[in-house]
Amino acid sequence: MKFTVIGLGSFGYNVAKTLYEKGNEVLAVDKDKERIETVKAFVSHAVNMDAADKENLQALGIQDMDVVVVSLGPEMEASILTVLYLHEIGVKRIVAKALTEDHAKILEAIGATEVIYPEKDMAIKTALRLSSPNVLEYLLLLSGFGIQEIAPPEKFIGKSLKELDLRNKYGIQVIAIRELIPEKTTFIPKADFVIKDSDILIIMGEEKQLAKLNSK
Repeated sequence: MKFTVIGLGSFGYNVAKTLYEKGNEVLAVDKDKERIETVKAFVSHAVNMDAADKENLQALGIQDMDVVVVSLGPEMEASILTVLYLHEIGVKRIVAKALTEDHAKILEAIGATEVIYPEKDMAIKTALRLSSPNVLEYLLLLSGFGIQEIAPPEKFIGKSLKELDLRNKYGIQVIAIRELIPEKTTFIPKADFVIKDSDILIIMGEEKQLAKLNSK
């Protein structure tokens, strides 16, 4: 796939580098020359220019990209203008980093197809991990829903999924189990799967139900 990453702060740099390492074609754009020098060895192409300029974007042929990621850090006005111009040019998928909820609303209104909050997401993950020791990882899905990786509470160990009956008791679905001994992953485990203390459960459900489970 073809990606453009606009804005090469810590977030943008790592997105661009990782996409390239995964075998994608990546164009990195930033108006800071030092950032361009830093990233150019880790992407397909790196361009030093101001992306908050419609003519500059058109000259790059950016409308042919599969995805454009806009990560302009504290430059809220620049990110808004960049997303607006990308939408007007005809970019199919625009993923924009938001600083605030109001910023996100504006980005969505002017054409961003996806808005992300890296700092907010990390804050939520950290708070959940600190308040619920069993939670190893957390992924927010649609509003009100999430996926968690949890170490099994002591009361789960030695019991089958049928005995635990998490779906009926909590409205939670066990979508996979990572076994450390032996090392393997079972997707959509059967009801007779017996939980071991070395297993990691990957569960999905409403946030309030996940919180209820973790508080038990």
